[in-house]
Amino acid sequence: MTGGRALLYASAVSGIALGVRSVTKGAVPPELAAGAAVGFASVIMAGVLEPRLAMFADVINRGEPSPDAPRIALTFDDGPDLEHTPPILDALAAAGAHATFFVIGRKLTGARSALARRMREAGHAIGCHSFAHDRLFALRSGRRVRDDLLLSLKTIEDATGASTKLFRPPIGHTNPTIARVAEELDLDVIGFSVRGYDGTSRARAERVSGRVIAGLRDGAIVLLHDGAERDDFTPIAPEILPGVLAEMGARSLAGVTVDELIAERPSPTASKSSKP
Repeated sequence: MTGGRALLYASAVSGIALGVRSVTKGAVPPELAAGAAVGFASVIMAGVLEPRLAMFADVINRGEPSPDAPRIALTFDDGPDLEHTPPILDALAAAGAHATFFVIGRKLTGARSALARRMREAGHAIGCHSFAHDRLFALRSGRRVRDDLLLSLKTIEDATGASTKLFRPPIGHTNPTIARVAEELDLDVIGFSVRGYDGTSRARAERVSGRVIAGLRDGAIVLLHDGAERDDFTPIAPEILPGVLAEMGARSLAGVTVDELIAERPSPTASKSSKP
């Protein structure tokens, strides 16, 4: 059981216990009841907003350490971008590293589709980051979530000639609906263990680089961005990536795709489907 799920269950049990106490021994003080309600709502909200808690979905946030061949997975969200993705591909090629690109399906048109094919042909993995990158994705119905993901998965396959099982929800938000649809579609929900916080126009190269380099250790999944969600600012990743790759080399950390990083661990969807 994940820590996030244990927190959810503990909060639920505490709420039930408080309700039983009110029935058997009289109503608890209003401020205590209100505090308990706010606390439980806060736990739920944290589970939606923070994928590393893995509260609602079996999120894969890191790979198993491999002391004989230490490695990490660099991942890039919100592309592909015709201006900013190519320098990232060039830097990866120069370092002999591979990465995973979680693409927005609606962006895979024209020259961007050709760029996605270039990613795959260079040995990188392509993951689904939804079709529309709806910021309210976690509030949508199961049907709407499913339709969006199916369209994105088809768009990726049409553009690259290959399907994908890798899925990172928009903004990383998860809930029971998203978890259920991902399981139905046999998708692995991918989170991260290291976050650069580079997905806004306010990001600064030295800070993003410092966060990423501080988290470079065997099995890490690193979250960066090769594009802006709305193509309205210049991502920091192309600027800092050469330095990050140099540091990886100095630490003998190979850059691999998420597929490779998690290959030796059972897929959450596979393990569930194998249950009697």
